[in-house]
Amino acid sequence: MKSVSESNFFSTNKTLNIRGRLVDLNMPKVMGILNVTPDSFYDGNRYTTETAIASKVEKMIVEGATFIDVGAYSSRPGADDVSQDEELKKSVEAIQIIVKNFPDTLISIDTFRSEVARVAIHEGASMVNDISGGVDQNMFQMVAKLKVPYILMHMRGNPKTMSGQTDYADLLRDIVDYFHVRISCLQHLGVQDIIIDPGFGFAKTVQQNFELLNHLDHFTILGRPLLAGLSRKSMIWKSLLTKPESALNGTTSLNTIALMKGVSLLRVHDVKEAVEAVKLVSLMKGNAA
Repeated sequence: MKSVSESNFFSTNKTLNIRGRLVDLNMPKVMGILNVTPDSFYDGNRYTTETAIASKVEKMIVEGATFIDVGAYSSRPGADDVSQDEELKKSVEAIQIIVKNFPDTLISIDTFRSEVARVAIHEGASMVNDISGGVDQNMFQMVAKLKVPYILMHMRGNPKTMSGQTDYADLLRDIVDYFHVRISCLQHLGVQDIIIDPGFGFAKTVQQNFELLNHLDHFTILGRPLLAGLSRKSMIWKSLLTKPESALNGTTSLNTIALMKGVSLLRVHDVKEAVEAVKLVSLMKGNAA
């Protein structure tokens, strides 16, 4: 099994090959969230009809989203399991609506199941966002076969158990080691386009989430683009003694910090505000388009 080469530690490839279409992440991009599960912590049960889905996607595209991330399995802490058949049905329906109405849109499928990933890619998705980091033993091989980019997230356990798995010997080192092992496996299989997501809110306390945010630039050692999924997370609204519905300002604040620490992709519920943050931080860094 190949190891992650030292040359990758310090030179991040920020161009994704998505079915022959190159996406440059040197200018950070925004991924809009489309939850089609009724159990989402923030927008559950909002996007259950073709009209609602198409309207939401159109809004996100107009506001500047490069990717639409479709998910039909709730990953909120304590969430109940969703059968594979139900996840497949809801995911495919949403993807078909997007492809029908917005055929040039780049779609990511948010799933930890390799079969859901396979069908979703066949239906028009072009990237896999796996919160489990490859718990499904067929996922890495499936991504290699599909030849699509893969978002590799850090977590422990599952949505029902992760809140009790927050003991780390060394938070940053343990997460880097987790990524090293999985990136090596993916490279061995021929997967080239890998994005890493440190997994804010997944098997981490509020304090650990802020430690992770403060040291996000540490993960550039992995030589892969970074994704931050901070949108309306409990680390924001619990800290501010509010609710997810009132966490937009906090989300924008933390997204701005993440961008300043080198994040290439923001996964958000609110695209307009995230795009504005990207533009302003890019202007500050002197590399705005």
